[in-house]
Amino acid sequence: MFSMGRMMLFFLICLALLGELSTSWAEDRLVNPLQLEMFVDELPDMPKIQGFDVVNGSPKSKSLTIGMFRKKWKFHRDLPPTPVFAYGASRLTATVPGPTIEALHGIDTYVEWQNHLPSKHILPWDPTIPTAVPATKKGVPTVVHLHGGIHEPASDGNSNSWFTAGFKEKGPTWANATYHYNNNQQPGNLWYHDHAMGLTRVNLLAGLIGAYVLRHPDVEGPLKLPHGDEFDRPLLVFDRSFRTNGSIYMNSTGNNPSIHPQWQPEYFGDTIIVNGKAWPKMMVRRRKYRFRIINASNARFFRFFFTNGLEFIHVAADSTYLGEPVVTNETLLAPSEIADVVVDFSKSETDDAILANDAPYPYPSGDPVNESNGKVMKFIIKKNQEVDTWRVPNKLIKYPSPDLSSVRETRYIAMYEYTSDTDEPTHLYINGKPYEAPATETPKAGTSEIWNVINLTEDNHPLHIHLGLFTVLDQTELVNKEEFKGCMFKENDAIKCHISKYARGKKVEVPAHEKGWKNVYKMTPGFVTKILVRFSYIHSNSSYSFDPTANPGYVYHCHILDHEDNVMMRPIKLIK
Repeated sequence: MFSMGRMMLFFLICLALLGELSTSWAEDRLVNPLQLEMFVDELPDMPKIQGFDVVNGSPKSKSLTIGMFRKKWKFHRDLPPTPVFAYGASRLTATVPGPTIEALHGIDTYVEWQNHLPSKHILPWDPTIPTAVPATKKGVPTVVHLHGGIHEPASDGNSNSWFTAGFKEKGPTWANATYHYNNNQQPGNLWYHDHAMGLTRVNLLAGLIGAYVLRHPDVEGPLKLPHGDEFDRPLLVFDRSFRTNGSIYMNSTGNNPSIHPQWQPEYFGDTIIVNGKAWPKMMVRRRKYRFRIINASNARFFRFFFTNGLEFIHVAADSTYLGEPVVTNETLLAPSEIADVVVDFSKSETDDAILANDAPYPYPSGDPVNESNGKVMKFIIKKNQEVDTWRVPNKLIKYPSPDLSSVRETRYIAMYEYTSDTDEPTHLYINGKPYEAPATETPKAGTSEIWNVINLTEDNHPLHIHLGLFTVLDQTELVNKEEFKGCMFKENDAIKCHISKYARGKKVEVPAHEKGWKNVYKMTPGFVTKILVRFSYIHSNSSYSFDPTANPGYVYHCHILDHEDNVMMRPIKLIK
């Protein structure tokens, strides 16, 4: 362990080498979001890139080149242009979020992700947490994870597979410049984002996010859900704070500065961004629209609702369709969760509708929303009624229910938060182990497992499992939680601590629109959440079309990015 003095010296040296030791962080002048007028910018429709070619009427595999560029982005009419990191085919066309990649089921998409970023980051980062640091101390490490994708380990975006500009430096598990997405999974919503070790939170804050839609026309077409560029829109929602010069604000002082000079347990901004614009507006017709809503925030939960009472008709969750539609008045999305909903604006009794948010932050027991972060965007609804050709069928796409007879292993997954003498968080672990400890989760390809996820913290942690899809079977509150927690911190063994004695409190029902197959789920604090994880395709009886046991394997982690970076993440190594 570093002494306090050596730790601070190491931090200062790193900052000096990276040219980030300046007085600008101490001279922050922040924008008051209430001084920015809401609903003045049009909702952008992000550019689209097809992940396939059409030759003689038939779709064929396609190779894409998508870069990461430093540029300036206009988040609001009255904000100066903001320095960002953006995905795009070129610097000129790069956007925040990046282009929406549209892929076809069964048609391979190849992407060479290129890093064109400068030698220094635009945001402060903390070298005292496990972090990708180039040997030359120059360059911004990046690696792309296609969230929700089911593909080979070398294309999964392992946190140690990072690379700098021009592939000058590469992480220890880097394998290929080109990623292979075979798109053999069920149709649905994915998104791509950076996943570099210890830098995920700052690289996403800088702008490295984008949507990826996997379509299967033969399966989806008969549903006759809203489609086409006008009526089927991804909405990437996230929060940011800004300085008066337009730059993104991220606190450069940690909550435990003598331990972690910069790291803080959660990032929250008061300006809500949708598709790259703050509180945008969208003109809609009085008919059905489909919105693929992605919570791309670092830590903020959103509980969305319409101020005029319009409802959400859920047709899919994360990367998987539901068996039948579910109607709700509100929907709670954790960071990285996706709600795929239809909204019928013909039902509106008003000519406008504000999409609002009332989720406390941190969730569930943090501060209430305020005037700025309680509004998301505005829909202006045309007066004329229209004939609507879209529909929401009573049955959508039915996938096999979880098969308990196929369960090969039962595991206990405990979430810990560790604090300093001042009771401020210092780091978070899963099963009391750092990321670099050997994998203890070693499922057999083609099987299912039961994971009992024990949340011993005060936060709700959205658990994301790479490769595997899962369904939530049960949520049970822990009784005598502090007694059990004391035993777990000492023994780190749920069986030795007699979990059956404590996991017998109240049950919480899984929301109907989240009962299908998921790749993220909200782990309630003080509860044991039982999930069945499937390590094979759910839409067919076939095995993976690649070797899932290859290096560097996969991971699972909390998707609050500040938690993931420090280091609520563990490896998964599949076996044959």
